[in-house]
Amino acid sequence: MASNNGQGGIQQLLAAEQVAQQIVNAAKNDKYARLKQAKEEAAKEIAEHRAHLENQFQKKVSVSSGDSGANVKRLEQETDTKIQHLKTEAGRISGDVVSILLKYVTTVKN
Repeated sequence: MASNNGQGGIQQLLAAEQVAQQIVNAAKNDKYARLKQAKEEAAKEIAEHRAHLENQFQKKVSVSSGDSGANVKRLEQETDTKIQHLKTEAGRISGDVVSILLKYVTTVKN
């Protein structure tokens, strides 16, 4: 009977070891499943954040390029206006400038 009792104790230990191994394996599987889920959630959050930043960047680019086009157009208009003003003034005073230059060239000083 003592050997039966010893055999029964060994069988109980083996059964308990198998149960413990199943519990450990289940915990490992749960851990890996949770890690995988966390990784997927993090990847999703990263993608959302990246899309948000890209959207902000595109808005800034469109705003700045729109302003740039408006600035270029405004500067071209201002330049054209100034060129026209200079041409008008040059035409208006060119006769006076020529006469002053002729006066200085033809006047002899001792």
